[in-house]
Amino acid sequence: MQDHSHDGHSGHDHSGGGHSHIPKNETKIAIAAALTGTFMVAEVVGGVISGSLALIADAGHMLTDFASLMLAWLGFRLARRPADWKRTYGFDRFSVLAAFVNGMSLFAIAAWIMWEAVHRLSAPQEVLGGVMLWVALGGLLVNIIAFVVLTRGGEGENLNVRAAALHVMGDLLGSVAALVAALVIIWTGWTPIDPILSVLVALIILRSAWAVVAQSGHILLEGAPDGFDRRKVVEDLCAEVPGLRDVSHVHAWSVTQERPMVTMTIALKDGVDPAAAKAAIRERLETRHGIGHATIELDM
Repeated sequence: MQDHSHDGHSGHDHSGGGHSHIPKNETKIAIAAALTGTFMVAEVVGGVISGSLALIADAGHMLTDFASLMLAWLGFRLARRPADWKRTYGFDRFSVLAAFVNGMSLFAIAAWIMWEAVHRLSAPQEVLGGVMLWVALGGLLVNIIAFVVLTRGGEGENLNVRAAALHVMGDLLGSVAALVAALVIIWTGWTPIDPILSVLVALIILRSAWAVVAQSGHILLEGAPDGFDRRKVVEDLCAEVPGLRDVSHVHAWSVTQERPMVTMTIALKDGVDPAAAKAAIRERLETRHGIGHATIELDM
């Protein structure tokens, strides 16, 4: 016989850590989107006029960033909506999906930059270093401001904000590359530096994209939370919770990076109070393993 009582802990609690930073993160994303979208136009015009691949690549990156940042903003807006009968966990997972899409878009951007760079190296084009220099300086300033906005306050661990910050970091590196390329072209007239530095930026973007896609994909596939080892958790609970005889059917996942959850079935020794044992297990899971939401079934 199994006791399926959740002791009042199975509801969708919006007071937890997964929601406390949503308004601040939402504001960060909105500011970054406004900055990115505004300067994107200047980079498009500057890239076309100067003939610089580095500027055009950065402008394309900013265009995708603007769309991705708006998607991330929408994710935070949806996450504020309460759970309903169709979506019992609410809309929190949308922010993880947005982070995954952001990461995948970075792969597409990097591939396009590399393809265009190869074409430019085989058929060099004239680049106006002066125009390129001023546009790159403006882009660098805008991206620095956006990056500071996204990372200040200690809340950058949110996966969606982290993905957005990586996008802006890619833009920032693109502006630095364009700036260096402009200086080299002005001083030496050597135009191949433009596509060469574009490829370097693309490789950095790929490395960052992989980290975001891997982590968000792990959450979407219901992988165990970071640092959660089922074997060690079972061993720890049996050793630390009085009267606990066995723990089985342990399943752990994350709704979002900030909302890890676990379900398990426990067997108790004779005479042990089930309510007290469950309370002790929940306290141990939260204080030792960082799991604030546990559904515990009693095997009798």
